[in-house]
Amino acid sequence: MKLEKIGRSEEEEEEEDKETKKGEEEAEEDEEEESEHRYGAGFLDSVVDGEEELFVPPLNFSVVDHGVFRSGFPDTANFSFLETLKLSSIICLCPESYPEANTEFLRSHGIKLFQFGIEGGKEPFVNIPEDTIREALKVVLDVRNHPLLIHCKRGKHRTGCLVGCLRKLQKWCLSSVFDEYQRFAAAKARVSDQRFMERFDTSSLKHLPTSFSCSKKS
Repeated sequence: MKLEKIGRSEEEEEEEDKETKKGEEEAEEDEEEESEHRYGAGFLDSVVDGEEELFVPPLNFSVVDHGVFRSGFPDTANFSFLETLKLSSIICLCPESYPEANTEFLRSHGIKLFQFGIEGGKEPFVNIPEDTIREALKVVLDVRNHPLLIHCKRGKHRTGCLVGCLRKLQKWCLSSVFDEYQRFAAAKARVSDQRFMERFDTSSLKHLPTSFSCSKKS
């Protein structure tokens, strides 16, 4: 009768040892990866939970030109972001009294407020006063006021008209002026605003320098 071999050969034992060692190494790698993942998640949580680490721009924030920005009405959640701009001035196109929190922010950072109150309205009851836009443009064109933020309530219509008139001074063609306006106004774009920009007379402002313009080749 033929006897069956009892036990394992040396080769089999070595193979099993290799598999065991491989499994242990893979388990250690998985544990290290899990540890790194937990640490990373905790770090992200600490950033997200710490409001001082978040920089939230105001609604419709964008760069108009070197040292000139635009947006909707900033609130306290946007103050940390505004600090990074190192603003010298703010142009507010709303007629309402400036909120106390915003006023205190400006005061504590040495930011000057230029308020040109333009009533908000819906077509056909929209009235953009040309003289007010012209006075606001003088502030924008004075580089001593830069860096500067222009804002209204939503950063669409009143701000769009002021920026559009600035673009005319910068020799933009009307189609480009309207494209930029519509990009911010979107479905709320107003024909009356575009007519105002088209008809706006820049002749009385042409003597003012626009050297900050991004259209100027460096």
